Amino acid sequence: MDKEKSIKLFQNKEIRTAWNTEEEDWYFSVVDVVETLTDSTDYQTARKYWNKLKQRLKEEGNETVTNCHQLKMPAADGKMRLTDVANTQQLLRIIQSIPSPKAEPFKMWLAKVGAERLDEIADPEKTIDRAVETYRQKGYSEGWINQRLKSIEIRKGLTDEWDRTGVKQGMEYAILTDEITRAWSGMSTREYKAYKGLKKGNLRDNMTNLELVLNMLAEVSTTEISKANNPTSLDENKVVARQGGQVAGEARRNLEKQLGKPVVSPLNAAEALHPLPSKKNEED
Repeated sequence: MDKEKSIKLFQNKEIRTAWNTEEEDWYFSVVDVVETLTDSTDYQTARKYWNKLKQRLKEEGNETVTNCHQLKMPAADGKMRLTDVANTQQLLRIIQSIPSPKAEPFKMWLAKVGAERLDEIADPEKTIDRAVETYRQKGYSEGWINQRLKSIEIRKGLTDEWDRTGVKQGMEYAILTDEITRAWSGMSTREYKAYKGLKKGNLRDNMTNLELVLNMLAEVSTTEISKANNPTSLDENKVVARQGGQVAGEARRNLEKQLGKPVVSPLNAAEALHPLPSKKNEED
């Protein structure tokens, strides 16, 4: 668990947080959030409010509160003390139970997201439309967006093939994806995300055009090699994943020789398309 002092979550109030590298999720001090949303006069008042709320939620059978745990975080006296924490999903559920004007925007947002998800279940095409609009708002080009949608199709073909060979969703998917990524990029998925400065988020959403093309080549190669070899175990699938990734890895190295520079970039496609002005340009 990597700890960071705090992030600004509610206006000028600092909420103590900790980043969980394994889960790729933030953990928030629940009392800090309660103190802010309820306009508590001090920490002790907020702690009492949270204890009462926690007891009520437990009596109602709320699993979110039951699953909350504690981490050591810096207290007002500078010492590290255990405090109740919640991850993003748990925190949003707790906020729903706090009657406060400051909590209302979160509740409205959750209601909106819930309604959108129901719409998408009824009409899956809306999921694609929403994703395209989100990419546009982030500054991605139409060409990159079309390529990204194609990459989703290729990824689906790969996971369908993994399902056919008995690969289990979740951890085994992650293991094989890591093998493919390492074989073509030279980095594990975690190292790749760190190189791009990512904590949370989809790695593919932060790839440049070239990176996305090479990743697609790696995944479609893995799919076709799997169909030809019919692996029957995780270890055999790992071999196939490395072979598929190596196809794209060789393509990357050949391209880098021609370009005279690395293909793997700390930037995403939008940043590469709209680079920030250099200090020299700002002075000019």
